[in-house]
Amino acid sequence: MSGPVLVIELAEPVPPVSIQRLRELLARSSSHFEEKRVGEYDLTIHAESLGISDTGGIDGRRPVMVSLMGPGIGDQAIFEAEQTDEVDQEPLIGFTPTHAVDVIAFSNRPVDHVVTALLTAAVMGVIGGVANAELPEDQVPIVTDLPGIIATMTDPWPAAYGSAAFLRAWARQPGFRLLK
Repeated sequence: MSGPVLVIELAEPVPPVSIQRLRELLARSSSHFEEKRVGEYDLTIHAESLGISDTGGIDGRRPVMVSLMGPGIGDQAIFEAEQTDEVDQEPLIGFTPTHAVDVIAFSNRPVDHVVTALLTAAVMGVIGGVANAELPEDQVPIVTDLPGIIATMTDPWPAAYGSAAFLRAWARQPGFRLLK
């Protein structure tokens, strides 16, 4: 079963030193860490390492993939396909993305939504960027006034763009849920 996904839009390639810092963050936060290629990691994240104590009574070790993509790093075809489906992001976030990071949960329990949001915020703390979150309809009014929100849109689909602070604030909201 697949779970929620968040995307970090990037204005430029991630420097090697930042990729190394990302690798270190993910390795110390995981019980399982496998680097598939530079910038792509198969993980079992400890929810507790992200400050999550309520796991809904299930194991706090959550399966996740973090994948940096774009020209010169990997998964360029996937990056280009995802960008083709996007609206013009420059008016919304101030730049046209050249690279991105997908944070993909492999389970869909409530804790996986929180893990995805907080892990994405932690990754942003290392590499920067702007979170791009497609929204369930019921989350649109919740995110509008949160700190760190950069832009929202409803057409062609509901989405919010924001900082790591936005993701952390949103994850604390009652009824928080990412779009699967």
